[in-house]
Amino acid sequence: MSGLDLPAKPDRFRPGAAIGQALSRYGIVIAFFALCAALSLLNPYFLTPLNIINVLRQASINGILAIGQTFVILTGGIDLSVGSLLAVCGILGASLVTGANPGNPLVAVALGVGAGLGLGMVNGALVARLRVPPFVATLGMLSVARGLTFIANDGMPVPRLSPGFLTLGQGFIAGVPIPVVLFGATALLAWAVLRFTTYGRYVYATGGNERSARTSGVGTRKIIFSVYAISGALAGLSGMVLAARTTSALPQAGLSYELDAIAAVVIGGTSLAGGVGSVVGTLFGALIIAVINNGLDLMGVSSYYQQVIKGAIIVLAVLLDTSRRGRD
Repeated sequence: MSGLDLPAKPDRFRPGAAIGQALSRYGIVIAFFALCAALSLLNPYFLTPLNIINVLRQASINGILAIGQTFVILTGGIDLSVGSLLAVCGILGASLVTGANPGNPLVAVALGVGAGLGLGMVNGALVARLRVPPFVATLGMLSVARGLTFIANDGMPVPRLSPGFLTLGQGFIAGVPIPVVLFGATALLAWAVLRFTTYGRYVYATGGNERSARTSGVGTRKIIFSVYAISGALAGLSGMVLAARTTSALPQAGLSYELDAIAAVVIGGTSLAGGVGSVVGTLFGALIIAVINNGLDLMGVSSYYQQVIKGAIIVLAVLLDTSRRGRD
């Protein structure tokens, strides 16, 4: 028997490689449950039903923002304006459902989401058509939208919102808070779009290599334009939910919310370089951010230290992403 006829030697099982693949695939889920277990040991109140509902409510607003941010970051961009868009959309929508004769809550929600969509389209046009760097374009929109928020109602909050509108932030469907239902529905729809549609494949292709995608026939400018529109619309929806939850629309709402949204996306495994990531990762990233905020509050940690901790987590997540891309 010649050497060519010898049976192939079976691949050696390498436990380290298997563990590494499992951590790469399910690390965000493992980290979430490990964090919950640790906080439940540190504070017995953490796993009570009331607190779990509170955590899910906290995660819902940031989660909806983060889903829009996921679309943008998958194309290699970034949207720093979502916090300000949330605020201006909240003011505009809430203005229709306040006072002695409030309007239809559905019209108010449509106005808020539509305003976010329109401002997101402005971001998209600046980035896709005029080739303004995403950081610069959305940083400018952050300032513009915040200024519009204070102009819209002379810097005053919009109080006394109608009960029908408040249901959006405080109501329940089958025992589940409506904000959580909206977050779940948005995540499910976004996951289906990115996973099963041609549009989703084009989003990944644009972020993976825009030039190659364009030469393959993908309308990359249209894709980039659309993801900022999606981000703006979801910021508008978040603004409606936040206003309904807090019973008034505040001009200072949404400050630093873009930080939490970006943190949720990056922690969830979406690469800032584009082309890699998932909505499922973002969902768990948003839950981790909410759990961290809630756990630190329960332990009496100052909000100043919380900002430091979240900033460090973002840097660590980016370093891990950079290291992973360097090994590929």
